[in-house]
Amino acid sequence: MKNSIGKKLFIGIAFFALIIVSLSWLLNTKYLEDYYLDKKKDSLFEYAQDIQRDYKGNIDSIDERIANIENSIGGSITIIDENGSEIYSSVFTQGRGGRGRWSVGGISLLTNEGIRRVLNGETTLESYIHPRFNTMSFLLASPLTNGHILIMEAPVSSIKESVEIAKSFHIYIGIISLLIGTILAFIFSKIFTKPIVELNNVAKSMSKLDFSKKYIVKNNDEIDQLGKTINYLSDKLDTSITELNMANKKLKADIEKERQLEKLRKEFISSVSHELKTPIALIQGYSEGLKDSVIEDEEDKNFYCDVIIDEANKMDKLVKDLLNLSQLESGYYQLQKESFNIYDLVKNIIDKFHPILNEKNISLKVNSDNKKLKICGDLSRIEQVLVNFINNAINHVDDRKTIKINIKDHAQKVKVEIINTGEIISGDEIDKIWDSFYKVDKSRAREYGGTGLGLSIVKEILKLHNSSFGVVNVDGGVKFWFEMDKVC
Repeated sequence: MKNSIGKKLFIGIAFFALIIVSLSWLLNTKYLEDYYLDKKKDSLFEYAQDIQRDYKGNIDSIDERIANIENSIGGSITIIDENGSEIYSSVFTQGRGGRGRWSVGGISLLTNEGIRRVLNGETTLESYIHPRFNTMSFLLASPLTNGHILIMEAPVSSIKESVEIAKSFHIYIGIISLLIGTILAFIFSKIFTKPIVELNNVAKSMSKLDFSKKYIVKNNDEIDQLGKTINYLSDKLDTSITELNMANKKLKADIEKERQLEKLRKEFISSVSHELKTPIALIQGYSEGLKDSVIEDEEDKNFYCDVIIDEANKMDKLVKDLLNLSQLESGYYQLQKESFNIYDLVKNIIDKFHPILNEKNISLKVNSDNKKLKICGDLSRIEQVLVNFINNAINHVDDRKTIKINIKDHAQKVKVEIINTGEIISGDEIDKIWDSFYKVDKSRAREYGGTGLGLSIVKEILKLHNSSFGVVNVDGGVKFWFEMDKVC
């Protein structure tokens, strides 16, 4: 069994009860008889004083009072004069005994010396053993008026019997009291330690970082005050640990973000360097060829110049896209939102692509649920989104050369879909196409002049609009889509 507070408290209370019962029994055994005898003596003296006060020499005036006192003391009362002659007696045989002794019932009670002491005003009390019955009695002699003497005889055997009965009874009372005390000690220890056990359970839960358990305050005593303090401590620890966990998560997120940013920075520098390396090398090579007059044919010279101009344009587009993307990712760019007709915007953009579409013999169709649908957004940026999506579709369309643009009315939203026939995007690449400089078909990227930043710019623009967007593979091709709010 655990050495618990409840066990200690139970043992302590039970031991205390045992000491009290044992001490009470010991005191009764040792002092109860003496106490009863002393009380008997005191009562004899008090009765003697009552008779002294009321006795005027005439026994008839106090006869009833004397009878009551005799009943109370369970003994006899005798009144004699200074010569020893009996004036009143409740015993059958009395008179002067041999050799100067006063006797009652044949038993010597009071000597002449005792009579002289009483006549001199002294009250005496002695005990004697009855020779016939072997019982002890008290004998009190007290002076009265007119030289008369009061003699009170009271047996104490009944006192001894009462004491013995009281001792026996006290043993039973002690055993019962000890049993009741033990039971009450057990109950009290349980009641007393229950809140302590509850506090311990709360503290154990706190040690496991479980702050849901709380101590229930009942009486507002010292233990309940401690419970309130533990509840307060639990709440403060819960708050502090929650805040600390949030701070740790934020710190981890910041560290991870810093790592990602560092990784992206390195990838970005590597990608930019890679994208610039080819046009710079071409410009350098063709420029040196022109400078060194490697070719003299005018047509070849024009070709060299066209290559240099074309590569310079690609570099210019790359730099502009980089600046554009940086501006969108900065977090400080402010959209200029307005309400405009999305169908009209799509038609205007397609008109600009007509020469390329005709040149490549690509069919582009627009389907709209409602040609008057309006959306809320930054007109120039949404135009940039559509241009990038359409340009991406043109660059990746297959030999079927079909592109479809669907404008759908979805309650509070307008959904725009750009679908081109062609190869589907593999599962491990479909989430990467929004990353900067990521190209699905790297072999064709330079052919159509892609920088790998178009879809990254689209992503940032749509994120600024809080728009949903994505890409899915469809039967025979790929579908890019985005949604816009109708109302600003």
